[in-house]
Amino acid sequence: MATDPPETLELLAQVRQGEADAVDRLLVRHRESLRRMIDLRLDPAIVGRVDASDVVQDVMLEASRRLADYLKNPAMPFHLWLRHIAKDHVIDAHRKHRLAQRRSLDREQPIIPRGLADRSSLELAAQFIDHELTPASAAIRQEMQRRLNMAVTALDEDDRDIILMRHFEQMSNQEVAELLGLTEAAASMRYLRAVRKLRGQLTSPDSE
Repeated sequence: MATDPPETLELLAQVRQGEADAVDRLLVRHRESLRRMIDLRLDPAIVGRVDASDVVQDVMLEASRRLADYLKNPAMPFHLWLRHIAKDHVIDAHRKHRLAQRRSLDREQPIIPRGLADRSSLELAAQFIDHELTPASAAIRQEMQRRLNMAVTALDEDDRDIILMRHFEQMSNQEVAELLGLTEAAASMRYLRAVRKLRGQLTSPDSE
């Protein structure tokens, strides 16, 4: 089973002991990783209405309210539990915007995660496009980013999510398996299938 880092386990122990500021320190420790996860999944079409920081704050408030129940039955590591709450809030944000607009953004505009625009995404694209290619110039970086965005967008939701978890959230296969309710072998196979599909998208003539 995946577990939390020692620092998180220590903070959880302090929360159980009733230390006054332990909850705040526990949640602050996970704020940036939650923001990263949310930023990767917010549809750019709703960013004008919903800011990742607002979603993070909502997640923090809900986690604080539910923390006592979690501590009674910690069925998964704390950071994965927080991620579950965050994913529900992202889904709610998309649903509310669709209702407001009376249309389905998921069908009309596939999600291109804003968080893909970083160095790690360029390195990932280089692995699949050309092993000798390095993002040395602005033109090359821009083209690699365009092709990666198109390739990730073309994946189905399950494949896209596992690529985001493994490459951009830096989650281990063990963590992904626990989060998805799979065996580690099944999670590994799902990841490898997603990588094959991403490679196929990036190397397809249609992506050029």
